[in-house]
Amino acid sequence: MKILYHHRIASKDGQYVHVEELTRALAARGHELIIVGPKVVEAGDFGSDGGLVARLKRALPKGLYELLELGYSLVAYARLVRAVRRHRPDCLYERYNLYLPAGVWFKRRFGLPMLLEVNAPLFDERARYGGLGLPRLARWSERYCWQGADYCLPVTEVLARRIEAEGVPPRRIHVIPNGIDWEKFRALPDVEQAKAELGLSGRLVLGFTGFVREWHGLERVVDVVARGDDRVLLVVGDGPARPSIEARARALGVSDRVVFTGVVGRESVARHVSAFDIALQPDVVPYASPLKLFEYLALGRAVVAPDRPNIREVLNHGDNAWLFDPESAEGLSEAVERLCEDPALRARLGERARATIDERGYTWAANAERVERLFHELGVAS
Repeated sequence: MKILYHHRIASKDGQYVHVEELTRALAARGHELIIVGPKVVEAGDFGSDGGLVARLKRALPKGLYELLELGYSLVAYARLVRAVRRHRPDCLYERYNLYLPAGVWFKRRFGLPMLLEVNAPLFDERARYGGLGLPRLARWSERYCWQGADYCLPVTEVLARRIEAEGVPPRRIHVIPNGIDWEKFRALPDVEQAKAELGLSGRLVLGFTGFVREWHGLERVVDVVARGDDRVLLVVGDGPARPSIEARARALGVSDRVVFTGVVGRESVARHVSAFDIALQPDVVPYASPLKLFEYLALGRAVVAPDRPNIREVLNHGDNAWLFDPESAEGLSEAVERLCEDPALRARLGERARATIDERGYTWAANAERVERLFHELGVAS
């Protein structure tokens, strides 16, 4: 198949990882990918925020910025039209974004089968966390995109129910969670070698990867670190919660055992996770399919995560992870403490975690097969 892949990602972060991994997996199955999206993301380093786009979002009134977002759809539509005339694709795969109806416009004009990947209910997300200047227009754009695609591909069942609530029939909703590429996990060091590379030999490493925010509550993990002389918190990443975490470490006298790497290259993340004894998913928005979670599983780490519906789609308490009550002030710290004190439990959880990937098909290769199958259902020939 010739697949026209459309996105509006400008920042090189977890979103970009998803785009890169899925398109690579589709190409590995013999499909031709024609990618239409902002060029700025290709040139940026991992962790970059999109440059001018991010500055405009911070500087402009919300309503004006949102009108510019909608206006970008005209540019995106023109690019899609040029792509169809040049490459004659068989179908359209789009990564959903708010104020981006260009894909549906394009589908209706050219009649190409369309899959819409949905990673978040962006109207709800932006209304809650950043605010919206034009909420009625934003809600219209979300419904228009969700209802206009042939199939919506949410990353969790929780998100699927949100899409269904906006009038999309269940038969047009197919859940495809995130995944991993096994090839990137085959030549990694074992836990002791990985610790030695980071200067953490002999330590019990409690680890987190990604952008750490206040609501993650990692300060509570610092409390657990302070209870044992061999314990270290390793944060592979950075974020706005770093000052408060470091302040808590200073207050407890364990600053030397709370380590932030800062943003590291995407290719280095798995080597750092290889050093974890306990992998932390302290909290999560209620509809997400966290990329880090699947990487923790693939590396066979003992995972601590909140007992939330979207997490329970992947993890089972006491089987492939240890879940805690996110409403309890001590839930996270008690769960981490339990695993610190029980190496046999850590080993058993880690073994089951790794097996989960293949048992449930949490790989980009399997996701590419699912996408291929859905296009076939829409009448696209191989």
